[in-house]
Amino acid sequence: MKRIMKQPDSKIISCPSHNGIRHAGVGRFITFRSYKLAERIIIWRARHHRKGLLLAARALENLPVPFWQTRFFNKAIGAIFAIGSALFMLGSLIALFTHAQEAIFVANIVFFLGSIPFTVAAYMQHFQAANAAQFSRLPSDDFLKQELQFIGWKPDDLGWLSTLTQFIGTLAFNISTFDAIQASRAWLVQDVTIWMPDMIGSLLFLISAYLAFIETCDHLWKWKPHDISWQIVFTNLLGCIAFIFAACTSYVLPGWQPEWISQLSNSQLLVGAACFLAGSLLTIKESEMAEHQ
Repeated sequence: MKRIMKQPDSKIISCPSHNGIRHAGVGRFITFRSYKLAERIIIWRARHHRKGLLLAARALENLPVPFWQTRFFNKAIGAIFAIGSALFMLGSLIALFTHAQEAIFVANIVFFLGSIPFTVAAYMQHFQAANAAQFSRLPSDDFLKQELQFIGWKPDDLGWLSTLTQFIGTLAFNISTFDAIQASRAWLVQDVTIWMPDMIGSLLFLISAYLAFIETCDHLWKWKPHDISWQIVFTNLLGCIAFIFAACTSYVLPGWQPEWISQLSNSQLLVGAACFLAGSLLTIKESEMAEHQ
């Protein structure tokens, strides 16, 4: 059955092209296009394009599916992110409700273990963005001849910028959580080796989440609660806000600190990880969108 796709209510700027391509986005970033192919209107969205969810267009163009855009690959990204999120939730709960030194040590190990799936899934997502074909013209078989890119260079692509920023942020979390396992008792050393990479990672996560939000909304801000892709990026954005709040409150000061500060920090970590878990599960569900196009 032919699907009727509703045009977004954002301002669509006509692109002078004999193919009738129209596009929308923010600044130089193009996040939405529509064009006519085989007497059918095809809706192109940047996020769906890099994740391989635009099977309606691919079917008409008779293009094969690269492994990084398969449903299995997308579900694997969501599942691996979910594992990392669950481990961060577990570490936060241990730190919140047990105060023995041995328990804190275990919590820090759990945090480090959770940071590894984050890094793996973040790189898988960036690999998708790095190898998504550029939409400089209507898709054709020429797009399949491109060489595999492990990092790539697409500064005009919001998805590439978002996933690269997130991947680098996960590396900072790897450093922070690893250093926390055998933390120095000196407050300055803790701030340099643990808090600083944690803060950098949290900032990069927040930047990444907002870039992904813009990519999905075609605007700096838009409310689209019935769109599953919007639900994912909005939930992740909330999680990143909680993480940056946790990082700000985890700064170590010289001398004694009230216990409620660390409790507040860990509670925000729990909230952020819960948001990431919800976003991960929605990502798995989003991967099934291709079947219904």
